[in-house]
Amino acid sequence: MKVLFLVVFIVVMIGVGLYSKTKIKNSNDFFLGGRNMGGWITAFAYGTSYFSAVIFIGYAGGLGWKYGVSTTWIGIGNAIFGCFLAWKLLAKKTREMTHKLEARTMPEFFEKRYQSKNMKFMSAIIIFVFLVPYTASVYKGLGYIFESSFGISFNAAIFFMALLTAVYLILGGYVATAINDLIQGVIMLVGSMLMVYYVVTNPAVGGIVEGVRRLGELDPTLSMPFSSSEKALNLFGLVFLTSFGVWGLPQMIHKYYAIKDEAAIKKGTIISTVFALVIGVSAYFSGCLGRLFFIQNGEAVIPAGNPDMIIPVMLEKALPAALMGVIIVLILSASMSTLASLVLISSSTISIDFIKGFIAPQISEKKMMLTMRGFCVLFVALSYVMAVFQNNTIVYLMSLSWGIIAGMFLGPYLFGLWWKKTTKAGAWAGFVAGGGIIVGYLIFEKLGLMSIDMPVVSSAAMIASCIVVPLVSLVSTQMSKAHIEAVFGKTEEVNA
Repeated sequence: MKVLFLVVFIVVMIGVGLYSKTKIKNSNDFFLGGRNMGGWITAFAYGTSYFSAVIFIGYAGGLGWKYGVSTTWIGIGNAIFGCFLAWKLLAKKTREMTHKLEARTMPEFFEKRYQSKNMKFMSAIIIFVFLVPYTASVYKGLGYIFESSFGISFNAAIFFMALLTAVYLILGGYVATAINDLIQGVIMLVGSMLMVYYVVTNPAVGGIVEGVRRLGELDPTLSMPFSSSEKALNLFGLVFLTSFGVWGLPQMIHKYYAIKDEAAIKKGTIISTVFALVIGVSAYFSGCLGRLFFIQNGEAVIPAGNPDMIIPVMLEKALPAALMGVIIVLILSASMSTLASLVLISSSTISIDFIKGFIAPQISEKKMMLTMRGFCVLFVALSYVMAVFQNNTIVYLMSLSWGIIAGMFLGPYLFGLWWKKTTKAGAWAGFVAGGGIIVGYLIFEKLGLMSIDMPVVSSAAMIASCIVVPLVSLVSTQMSKAHIEAVFGKTEEVNA
């Protein structure tokens, strides 16, 4: 049954890729789907890009083990701040301004909003380089689940998934990604609810109330609705990073570029929020019960000493074989949509912002399409190599990636959208403050002078960026009135 579900899933994905290939006429179609995506398909594209094997394997398992029931607040925060508030504040404004500026990527937005080609160059390189660790963390999650469920070697599983990602994305670009996201989102909703049911009703748990009581017997802090004081800062860092980090991530903001109109935005806001609430709470609540499946002599022991193996082994214990096939497809769905989004953003950013922007401005559409597809392959290959040879945990790799990108981009992007007095100097200061905190910490960590959980450091970088941008903007030379009028204009709906 597991193999059958897997084969059907792969056939559908490739079929959608072949269908979508007929819809791709130019680079704009490949990257943005012609800026004509509806509310349902955009909301599912956003939600499935948000949640991947990283949440189900790395975060839910390892963090649930560490923090217990209070881990569920991460899922709730993701729905409220990462979806509802993000869509409310960013979606309409992003769509309007990127139409006005004719910007297809975040680096293009920075270039045209702040009149800086250097900012475009810097942000393009940052995106390509630092989305690799995030993509690698997703591949690692998939590798663990396939190793546990099918007995396939970790390296072989990652190679197969990397190849599949490259094939269907090269065929259909964002159109294929968005259609597959809708299909995969439905699978994720059904699968996550079934996962919670079978985990909670397993004899090791004995129901919600009994499961929470048993966690409390192992450690009273694990059954608390709010984390103990000594863990509160780290948990807050996780909620903040995973909820507000998406506000500055190009693969998430990209969805607002491509949405059709304001009506689709209103619909997408509600759909994405409900989706995130179901997926986030299901994943983290299931993860917090992981300890109960690994009791030895009255104590919980992490399987193979690897926190990334908690969820894969727990699911093997809790779920019947037939349903395990559904859950594997659930995690595969969550991961493939995220992978496709990451690869598409990274390859297109280099092609549009670096190749066309600096090296070959007169490149033809045909060569641009070939370049985009070529960089898709390169990015997948780099991510595969890092997943195989990098020994850090999934949580660390994902936090590093989100921290450096969101830490650098959040302030300049957010204030650039909403505040006319944001200056080029202020935006550069946000880049330096966010990136400096991450780089500085990595140096101190390497020297053994500091050890802080990566999510806390990443959250500090994002906060610093948002503080520095307005402060420096207030004391630096304002941008010309003509430019600000060209950027903001009238706050009217932009026709598709």
